[in-house]
Amino acid sequence: MQWMTGRKPGRKRRAIAGVVALLLSACAQLPVYTTLPVDVQPSPNVGERRPNYVIIHHTSNDTVERALATLTNSARGVSAHYLIARDGRIIYLVDELKRAWHAGDSYWGGNRDINSSSIGIELDNNGREPFAEAQITALMALLADLKTRWNIPAANVLGHGDVAPGRKVDPSALFPWRRLAAAGFGLWCEPPYDPAPAGADDTTLLSALGYDVSVPWSAVAAFKRRWSVEDKLTGESVQELTPEQRGLLQCLIRKQQAGY
Repeated sequence: MQWMTGRKPGRKRRAIAGVVALLLSACAQLPVYTTLPVDVQPSPNVGERRPNYVIIHHTSNDTVERALATLTNSARGVSAHYLIARDGRIIYLVDELKRAWHAGDSYWGGNRDINSSSIGIELDNNGREPFAEAQITALMALLADLKTRWNIPAANVLGHGDVAPGRKVDPSALFPWRRLAAAGFGLWCEPPYDPAPAGADDTTLLSALGYDVSVPWSAVAAFKRRWSVEDKLTGESVQELTPEQRGLLQCLIRKQQAGY
């Protein structure tokens, strides 16, 4: 062969070698999972899966070290993409394009696999304390970054308690949803509200916003914990919405449908 004679390969041979190298490189970028024999022919017509939701949690821990130990323990089987400490330090745990195990059995607006379409953010907070200012500042900076890169609608910034009503309550009633919504993360409506349509019951309205209403009282409780300031202050636990809350719910639905 020519390269064994000491002569340099010609231009045509170099071009062929380049094409072969390119094909081999393309093949190497396509992982094969099946054990069956297959011909590997990578297509350029592909895109990464993209997140469409952000789910906010609190860790229920007293220290970030304990939360981090849980989120990185393979035996525990739970994870999140980000953990934000009380001092505002942001810890990146899972590739944003990978599926983290943070939402569990969850539902929102017909989507029953929230883990596969969301970014999970854990806030180091025991659930009984106000959220630290440095932590909320860091969270809003991270949300702004995620929103810019993934074009996540404001309406799709949710709490764990929203997507798992009756099972989860985080982030707690102390979380500043109103402040976040003012910055463009999550929905909020201020009174006065237009009355909800006559005959519109609680489950119809809650389902229209996105809640799982298979257990109606849990959806009502989740809605009140996030959006009803009065109930947060009084601890009201009535398992139905007031006329004013139905008006608030209708306002939120309209904002969601408008593309917020």
